[in-house]
Amino acid sequence: MIKYILWDIDGTLLNFSMAEANAMRACFAEYNLGELSDDRLEVYKSINDKYWKRLERGEISRIEVLEGRFTEFFSQYGYNTDVVSDFNISYQENLGKTYVFNDNAYETVMKLNSKYNEYAATNGSIIAQKGKLKGAGLDGVLKDVFISELIGYEKPSEKFFSYIFDSIGSFKREEYVIIGDSLTSDIAGGNRVGIKTIWFNPDGLSNPNNIGYDYEIKNLSEVLNIL
Repeated sequence: MIKYILWDIDGTLLNFSMAEANAMRACFAEYNLGELSDDRLEVYKSINDKYWKRLERGEISRIEVLEGRFTEFFSQYGYNTDVVSDFNISYQENLGKTYVFNDNAYETVMKLNSKYNEYAATNGSIIAQKGKLKGAGLDGVLKDVFISELIGYEKPSEKFFSYIFDSIGSFKREEYVIIGDSLTSDIAGGNRVGIKTIWFNPDGLSNPNNIGYDYEIKNLSEVLNIL
C-alpha cells in the first residue's frame, strides 16, 4: 500500500522549460551578452542535458555540470568564459524566481495531500529549488524536500533513495512511489531500489533504452486514478 509519494520538481510539478528560458534571458541581460535567440537557447538546452546525463552516470561532479555547461556554451559562441562562475550563481537565483505549475499539478498534489505523505526528490540546485518551492507554495504542503546537492548523491543513485528511506523512517519499498519526467533519473532510480514508478510523459517521448516503469501518464491528474 502506497504511503509516500516522491515528486520530481523540474519538468514534473513545475514547468522547467519556462523557468530555464526566463533565467537564461535574465542573465544575458545582466551580463550584457545581447539577446539570446531561440536557436542558441536550444543549443544550450542540448548541452545542459548532456552534462546532467553524465552526472547521472557518475562521470562528472555537480560543479562540473553547473559550470562546464556554460563554459562549453560560451566557448561555442565567443562569450567571455571568465564570468562563468558568477553567471552560474545568477542563473540559479533566477531559476528560483520562475515557478509555473504544469497542468493540474497543484490540484493533484492538494487532493493527494490528505491521504499520502508527499515529498520532493530533486537533483536541482539548493538555491533554485528552495526559491521555486517557496514561491509556488509547495514548501508548506510537502512534508520535506530531498535535494541531491544536500544529500551528496544524485538520482538515480541508490544512496540518494536510501537517504530518503532513512529520513522518512520506512524501508518498505511497497510503500513508495516516485513520479517524474526523467527515465534516466527518476524512473531508473526508482527501479534500482524497487519502488513503484510513474513516468510523466506529456509530450509522448520515446523510450529508446526500454527503461521499465509501472505507469505512464500524460497529465498529472491521472495519478489520482492510479493511487
